[in-house]
Amino acid sequence: MSTEHVLGQRPPTHARIREVANAANKVPEVTVYFWIIKVLTTGMGETASDFLAHLLGPIPAVGLGGVGLVAALALQFAVRRYVAWIYWTAIVMVSVFGTMAADVLHVGLGVPYTLSTPLFLVALAAVFALWYASERTLSIHSIRTRRRETFYWAAVLATFALGTAAGDLTATIGLGYLGSAVLFAVAICVPALTHRFGILGAVPAFWIAYVITRPLGASIADWMALPARRGGLDWGLGPVTLSWTVAILGFVAYLAVSRRDTETA
Repeated sequence: MSTEHVLGQRPPTHARIREVANAANKVPEVTVYFWIIKVLTTGMGETASDFLAHLLGPIPAVGLGGVGLVAALALQFAVRRYVAWIYWTAIVMVSVFGTMAADVLHVGLGVPYTLSTPLFLVALAAVFALWYASERTLSIHSIRTRRRETFYWAAVLATFALGTAAGDLTATIGLGYLGSAVLFAVAICVPALTHRFGILGAVPAFWIAYVITRPLGASIADWMALPARRGGLDWGLGPVTLSWTVAILGFVAYLAVSRRDTETA
């Protein structure tokens, strides 16, 4: 799904024009590989978060996840162009920590998913509103300045937390993990089809699909990992986390070599 459409543009200064034009975009091109890796990172982040919480305990796991997220984002902000392994490492850490954030609200603070889901939705809407008010665009093809990159990663973190809460909500109200996976697999077709037939613009279609990938991947991974008494296949959190990590590494290595996801590819 292309995201080249820009929602609007304010009259920029000459300095701003030069700044944006001369900088390299800091995110990958949206290809089929983008969506495959995105779904894989969502599932891997879900099971990795649960695995670490069981292995280390909730508080040490959240601390470790927070440190990993800060380190990964610091590296992402430090480089001047898109680098596949750096970008996707940051996405993985956002996935892990985003899961932990949603789980802390529910398990640690007792906030029900029926409340946390709309709260995260409001947070995401606020990020988008501030981003658009400041930059007049939500296109990921324009992530060429530090401020836009900051808005981008704030939005990514909010989408992961929202998707985690939404996926857990559907799983706990009777659909189960497999039923939730089917629901979100159907749901993700809606923005794709509405964009294809000219009903929905590219930018909103992209971000809607981006949000849905989170509960889609997480529901599939939970279904594979969790025991049968919880509606899963009982493959285990560790094995599922490892297998999805290997798949991510394979796709990212391919993109690093082929550069199929860069503007110059």
